Amino acid sequence: MLYQIFSLLLEVATSILAGASLLRLYMQYQRIPMSIRSGNPIGRFVFALTDWLVLPLRRVVPAAGRWDLASLVAAFALELAQFLLLWLVAGAGGGLFAVPILAAFGLVRLAISGMTGLVIVYAVLSWVQTQSPIADVIGRLVAPLLMPIRRVVPLVGGIDLSPLVLLLLLQIASIVLGSLQAAALMAF
Repeated sequence: MLYQIFSLLLEVATSILAGASLLRLYMQYQRIPMSIRSGNPIGRFVFALTDWLVLPLRRVVPAAGRWDLASLVAAFALELAQFLLLWLVAGAGGGLFAVPILAAFGLVRLAISGMTGLVIVYAVLSWVQTQSPIADVIGRLVAPLLMPIRRVVPLVGGIDLSPLVLLLLLQIASIVLGSLQAAALMAF
């Protein structure tokens, strides 16, 4: 019981911090302004959560074009620490080699879950037609994934079904990821 509680709390904390690091990576790639003057509350929140880890990593991990690799390394390090702690608390039996594999799969799962959440929020905000900075930022984050789908899926009765198709594709990706993870862990 205590292990389950510890595992839950650790997963929540890691998901928030690593998810914010991945969001920082993606927002910088999309060139979404995140400064205080930009009026982007999501950017300020992401900076507040991740600066303590990403800024020191930038000294040793350079960017690759528009990709802020320090944010990616921060997210992976958080996932790695989570699985390492769980491995140690569980008794530190065999299988230490699986910790980096679990961390890598956990990072991809977190990216899929984060994008799923963004698409759901985008769809809800599109129904209420809010003109807020948050709606603009979420729209800019989701748009690159929706554009190819919109080229294929036409409007049905004036309703855009591309977010639904994207959610379906993200769920399929999550299922495939789970199967790949199981196969990777069985191989070792």
